[in-house]
Amino acid sequence: MSTAILTGPPVAGSQLEGDLEALGYQVVVTDGDDLTTRVAAVPAGERLALVDPRLVAHRHALRLALTDPRFDVSALPGLLRVEPVRRAALAPARGATPDELAAAIEASGVPVQRPDLGVLVARVPADADERAAAQAAADGVDEERVRLNSVVKARDGFFTTFFISPFSRYIARWCARRGLTPNQVTTASLITALIAAGCAATGTRGGYAAAGVLLLLSFVLDCTDGQLARYSLQYSTLGAWLDATFDRAKEYAYYAGLALGAARGGDDVWALALAAMVLQTCRHVVDFSFNEANHDATANTSPTAALSDRLDSVGWTVWARRMIVLPIGERWAMIAVLTAFTTPRVVFYALLVGCSLAACYTTAGRVLRSLTRRARRTDRAAGALADLADSGALAEGWAKVLAEPARRLPGFTAPAVAALGTAVIIVTAALAPVHGPWPLVAAIACTASSGLAVARPLKGALDWLVPPFFRAAEYTTILVLAARSASDGALPAAFGLVAAVAYHHYDTVYRIRGGTGAPPHRLVLAIGGHEGRVLVVTAAALVLHSTGFTIALTAFAAALALTVLIESIRFWVSSGAPAVHDESGEPA
Repeated sequence: MSTAILTGPPVAGSQLEGDLEALGYQVVVTDGDDLTTRVAAVPAGERLALVDPRLVAHRHALRLALTDPRFDVSALPGLLRVEPVRRAALAPARGATPDELAAAIEASGVPVQRPDLGVLVARVPADADERAAAQAAADGVDEERVRLNSVVKARDGFFTTFFISPFSRYIARWCARRGLTPNQVTTASLITALIAAGCAATGTRGGYAAAGVLLLLSFVLDCTDGQLARYSLQYSTLGAWLDATFDRAKEYAYYAGLALGAARGGDDVWALALAAMVLQTCRHVVDFSFNEANHDATANTSPTAALSDRLDSVGWTVWARRMIVLPIGERWAMIAVLTAFTTPRVVFYALLVGCSLAACYTTAGRVLRSLTRRARRTDRAAGALADLADSGALAEGWAKVLAEPARRLPGFTAPAVAALGTAVIIVTAALAPVHGPWPLVAAIACTASSGLAVARPLKGALDWLVPPFFRAAEYTTILVLAARSASDGALPAAFGLVAAVAYHHYDTVYRIRGGTGAPPHRLVLAIGGHEGRVLVVTAAALVLHSTGFTIALTAFAAALALTVLIESIRFWVSSGAPAVHDESGEPA
């Protein structure tokens, strides 16, 4: 239940009471003098709004301030909404207006969300003439069109903006009017993608064609769920978890379906499927690490960033730069079309080439920005990078031993050592005998280099590269050892192992984005950290041959998946989980 208290008698002819009731509020009228009593009478567990009866506003403007669950306190001119957890910050005084109370709450240090209304109207007129002008301004705006346009993210890619959103927004409205929730649409998108993967796994031309169509349909639903959430302001912690994980689950399940379909036709492309997943995941880690390192840095400007801003002022360059990074819309469209008309091998070749070019473009640009800016990174950013590094007990032990000498090393030491360790373990896995001792020796050496890389806070210009190097070392080592082993089924087992570890890393990212910090450190220790997992895989390759290596990878993948999923589900369905939804429109 929600209660809206009008701080005075209603204005004759006003539709304000009806709008508040339509948004789920019970309306109570006070004369202003008994405001304190009225507020105290509202049960502590209820959402409360204080509204100036003179307010002239579009219903959607009211909706933005009154029903968005992501914010504890919201305000418009003449309106203040407070969630139960912030009721203690509300200290109504006799004769106080909602605007004065909002200012007092903000002055106390409690953040107050003030929605961006754009052309929507929310005004408190002082007299009849101003009221008539405000009403005329409101009548001159097509509120429903504004609401529909607002559901589309401003920085979506070219394919999504021009081929999906023009009609998916209407699907979102259709869903809202029939009481469907974003979580239901998200689940439908996942099921559609899994059916697409199943069709691809048949290995027939008809199956591939159906898979391509269903993958595009899954993407339409993927766009619709977020647009429905924005249209109806239905944000939830469960929705945040589904939104954060299902995109990756859909894409990587589809890779597996293509690999199974190719195997039915006698073409083994599991190595390509795993390589595509490794490359895509490492691209995401680069994005996450760079953004976490820089979003709250001070003096965070550079000539490279200024050039980027100038390019964004030229129309065609905006779309060219968004397309070259192969965001999810363009990527899935390419996968769908190539699946329908070519073979899985061609699909994976195109993915590897396209994603490699995109990775080179984005990483080079970010390295240039980092080298030319004079940003001072915060302790929070250094902590986030340390969490993304995913260091286990072995790396942490080395970090403590090497902490003192690490302070005297140059600023570029962390990324340089991480890059060197990555190169050593990958080259050794690629060239040395798979079942010999050298991969294990290299993995042991990398525990020391990993410890040195994180032995001091990651505040250097390029220290955000440390987590991507660690991911590349771990994932690629598993890929190379599985591909070079003579064990039947080793590559599918390695695919499952990397998928389980990647889920843990994505889960870490979205928790950090939500402001709740990384998963419990005990979980990181329990699953070994990146260096511990590489040690386990290289040791298994040394002592287990043939099907034994496959069984070991499968068991390790199952144990990791079970461990991280149990803890992740526990967190995301808990009341303390953040309602984190991606509103940026950045490539995924």
